[in-house]
Amino acid sequence: MQSEKKQIQRKDFLQMTAMGMLGASAIPSLVLQGCAEKNTTAELPGIALQLYTLRNEIKKDIAGTLKRIADMGFTTVETAFWPEGISVQQAAKFLRDAGLTVSSAHIELPVADKKTIFLETAEALGCKKMIWHGWPEDKRYGTLEGTKELIAIYNEANQFAKSNGLQFGLHNHWWEYRDKIGDRYVYELLLEQVEPDIFFEIDTYWVKVAGHDPATIVKTFGKRAPFLHIKDGPAKWNDSLPEDNPDPMTAVGKGTQNFPAIAKAANGNTEWMVVEMDVTATDVFEAINDSYYYLVKNGLAKGKKPV
Repeated sequence: MQSEKKQIQRKDFLQMTAMGMLGASAIPSLVLQGCAEKNTTAELPGIALQLYTLRNEIKKDIAGTLKRIADMGFTTVETAFWPEGISVQQAAKFLRDAGLTVSSAHIELPVADKKTIFLETAEALGCKKMIWHGWPEDKRYGTLEGTKELIAIYNEANQFAKSNGLQFGLHNHWWEYRDKIGDRYVYELLLEQVEPDIFFEIDTYWVKVAGHDPATIVKTFGKRAPFLHIKDGPAKWNDSLPEDNPDPMTAVGKGTQNFPAIAKAANGNTEWMVVEMDVTATDVFEAINDSYYYLVKNGLAKGKKPV
């Protein structure tokens, strides 16, 4: 595992990037050409990379890092946040210069002053799929009343997104699948009570960490889960997880996940497989490259065939 001094923690990353996004309105919009929408060119889902995986590399060299991604064969990414001082419009230009489009954007909930950021991000990235990243754990999930309060917030966010021609989704961590309210898991209440056009991005790794079979969960969600986070590793509970200190992850196909079973359970409902690694024990670029070719070689997603 990378040392804490070198590894940017999620909480610091979110704080660090807020200022960069707030400066977005100062620069004219640079909408990407060819926005990555639903993959309709083949039955197989597309492959995207969640850029949180390369947050440390992006902080050092954003242009060079994005070029390396594109050179691997990626044409699409899922964004998170950007280093301090980089506006979303500037980031969009970096992506465009690298030939990368955006499948989806992890974003703060569109409440109060964050509504402007929500819309500016969608416009600059040319992206309609806006996903609440869900970090950190909201303790309101601990009660039925609190969970219903959050569901109301998500439904309100969905209405705001729809009124602006956007789509709103939810990304999970482990607590939605680990915590119960009475005899029901939080995820069951979310699936049942959020508005039906809110989509889910199922993080298959955190589902397994919480003790569930990801294939079973993906099958349960069906068409409600067009996005899957694809990540691999030990996928077991770690008491330091609440401090954002996960075990090192591996390239896809080299850990404990059964991705062929997950893909089969999705039954053609997956639009995008989004590769993500929070922290890796090996070189992160090598792990990303191996993950890409594992998905392509095994016929799980559409991409450039290995040479």
